[in-house]
Amino acid sequence: MDHLIGLDIGTQGTKAVVVRRDGRLLGSSYVGYEVEQPRPLWAEQWPNVWLDATYQAIRDVLERSSVSPSDVAGLGISSLYGGSGIPVNRDLQPLAPCLIWMDRRASAEVRWVQQHIDLDRLYRITGNTVDSYYGFTKILWIKNHQPDVWEKVHLFLPPNAYVIYRLTGEVAIDHTSAGNLGGVYDIHQRTWSEEMAEALGIPLRVLPQRLVASQDIVGRVTAEAARLTGLLEGTPVVAGGVDAPVATLSAGAFREGHHVAMVGTSMCWGFVTERSNLTPALVSFPHAVDPLHKLYTFGGAATAGAVVRWFRDVLGRPEKEAAERLGVDAYSLLELESMKVPAGSEGLLVLPYFMGERSPIWDSNARGTILGLSLYHTKAHLYKAFMEGVGFALRHNMESAQGQGLQLDQEMTLVGGAAKSLVWPQIFADITGFPVRTVEQDVEAPLGDALLAGLGTGVIDRPEALLDWLTYRKPVQPRDELKPLYDRLFEEYKALYTSLKDNMARMYGA
Repeated sequence: MDHLIGLDIGTQGTKAVVVRRDGRLLGSSYVGYEVEQPRPLWAEQWPNVWLDATYQAIRDVLERSSVSPSDVAGLGISSLYGGSGIPVNRDLQPLAPCLIWMDRRASAEVRWVQQHIDLDRLYRITGNTVDSYYGFTKILWIKNHQPDVWEKVHLFLPPNAYVIYRLTGEVAIDHTSAGNLGGVYDIHQRTWSEEMAEALGIPLRVLPQRLVASQDIVGRVTAEAARLTGLLEGTPVVAGGVDAPVATLSAGAFREGHHVAMVGTSMCWGFVTERSNLTPALVSFPHAVDPLHKLYTFGGAATAGAVVRWFRDVLGRPEKEAAERLGVDAYSLLELESMKVPAGSEGLLVLPYFMGERSPIWDSNARGTILGLSLYHTKAHLYKAFMEGVGFALRHNMESAQGQGLQLDQEMTLVGGAAKSLVWPQIFADITGFPVRTVEQDVEAPLGDALLAGLGTGVIDRPEALLDWLTYRKPVQPRDELKPLYDRLFEEYKALYTSLKDNMARMYGA
């Protein structure tokens, strides 16, 4: 039994991989779905979508890899940041959809916290500040706006914890998921904060009391789950965690200064550290490996890949149709045209704030902005400017960490969908000034989940074994001749938001 399954429940799809003890990838599967957005800036998902995708992805990956269920030593599961978590009743049945990380509806709750809670104390205890991104504000929204749900809530479960419960019958929450709730998690004691929970009016009884490390075995596959997945009854399932730190782990980040940009639907640029309370501009919670001592601190753009997906779906319909006829990828067609556009997109500048923005500006009222349009510009100019906008968002977050005296490794690792791009790695290198390396293997959160399953079951004896699984490509080097241009545009990028901040608040503030 030396085969391991890693599964990540993402915002727009669930992916599973099977690897051997030596890291050789034997098969993968993917099941896609959509986010429900009933109102502007709302984003929610019902957990059965994730559960059905999990069952199918595991069945598919077992079939495609030709691995016998009896050879699977364990399963690890990560997931998108589930925001509020899934409100479940005493029978652990969902009462309402999960308000996921992308949801920004809790603006009034944020203002209440700002007016009634000692924010310095909140930051000292939790290592985080307040924003509608954080799960504790979304829990407060449910309390204030869905009293019928609140009255029946027994627990709020993160997506991975809910799916693990459905697979094993056991309930636990890993430290990455608990810490990412913000507000009610003590980052120093690595447990729930009674003081902050009482101040916020969130009873600790609605939070899972069993806190575990990401590699800990939560339970074993039940007979019913075995029937639905094709796994053997009794297969161990480890806790996993939030996708961003697990993806960072997948890229080989273990020690202080390792930094990784995970660019998928959103962007999470994060690093491993033992220093808490670096800056309230970033998000901090325990890392997926050694969570009692190491932290994962990150800055995140709410929309990254989601911006270019919007572009493809709304403005790139001809490319989508051509891609279907030719059997190629629509993104590749858009990128090929954008490669003809000079750096700086000939005067276009984009704020990629299509769902408000997380760090470092923490502004739910922020909106996507295009500056500089003229009759000269083409679709290719726009697409290039969108990608550059995400690059500036990345640099903005990196600047917040560098200002705290943190020593980052010379190279940045890029994982997620953007790592497969023909253009983005070079744009990120040019804008940030860091060489950007990618990995030949399909490095996303599922690979880290497989590693965690191996550590939890004893198939793997140390996390650094993952480095033997990876082959890094030659880094993409920043082009020195573009530094003055991108330095100037980055200052304009920050100034543009500052100039428009009050306009956005007047137009979109609740």
